[in-house]
Amino acid sequence: MSKMPVVFVGHGSPMNAIEDNDYSRTWRDIAVRIPKPEVIISVSAHWFTKGTKIMNGEAPETIYDMYCFPKKLYEVVYDPPGSPGIAKITKELISKETEYDNSWGIDHGTWSVLIHMYPDRDIPVFQVSVDAYAPPEAHYEIGREIKSLREKGILIFGTGTLIVFQPSIW
Repeated sequence: MSKMPVVFVGHGSPMNAIEDNDYSRTWRDIAVRIPKPEVIISVSAHWFTKGTKIMNGEAPETIYDMYCFPKKLYEVVYDPPGSPGIAKITKELISKETEYDNSWGIDHGTWSVLIHMYPDRDIPVFQVSVDAYAPPEAHYEIGREIKSLREKGILIFGTGTLIVFQPSIW
């Protein structure tokens, strides 16, 4: 089994989920260039919570956490299986207090990219939230603590957008 990379994708517009463009073609290319994961742990900037949450459901739902887009986008279903066993191992590896939470689902930050990378939806996926109240160091520590999962063929997948605030323009 190959050691998986860590992948961060700036997913851009949700419309990329239904378009054939440079972004979607690049995401398909990434999937060809890396080993096929056993499981994908997604850290999506769209699941922003108080405390760290981990999904552990058998069948996470596709959620549509965006508004005012064409109907066709809301018809996309990305319904891979979950991975309760790997979610449990992930929770045990994280020293920061965490809790299971299946009130969210696979959000567009995750599915708009994975629909191109792994369209067969046969790789288990679950999300870990971004704790809105934790400093960057706490998130870095979580990454350090779960990195050993890469040795088991698990892809750690980050998605969002990098924004640099320049106080002088505010």
